[in-house]
Amino acid sequence: MTTHDFGVLLGLAYQGFVDQLHGQLAEHGFTKLGPAYGYVVRAIDSEPGIRQRELAGRLGITEQGAGKIIAEMVRDRFVRRRPDPGDGRAHRLELAARGKDLLAAARRFHAEFERDLAAELGISVATTRRVLEAIVARSADDTAAGRLRAT
Repeated sequence: MTTHDFGVLLGLAYQGFVDQLHGQLAEHGFTKLGPAYGYVVRAIDSEPGIRQRELAGRLGITEQGAGKIIAEMVRDRFVRRRPDPGDGRAHRLELAARGKDLLAAARRFHAEFERDLAAELGISVATTRRVLEAIVARSADDTAAGRLRAT
């Protein structure tokens, strides 16, 4: 068996997890998801009514980048824009019914994945969670930490 560097293992594990997640979501009718959709859906769920500028800051991306993602998600009926009562130029973001359904399906997958992994290996996954959180905390920039806050 080939021994991989730790970072390579992390990357391969993440990609495998995402592939399985997307496969499961596709079975529920969620196909062609953008790479940031999960982060955006979770951020809006944790702070309904968030503005695009605030969302961009939480995710560590530009406001223009957030605008592009939000436009796609509005088009795909995951997110709704509502006028901001305090600022006629701004909009508040909220999950549309389809976005809530996507989040619920993703959360079910996450819980099942963790449960199945623990059962397969006969261990608690709590230690793995602590290791991953420590790695995120060491991030050299705010992007990873922002994405963790968004989830």
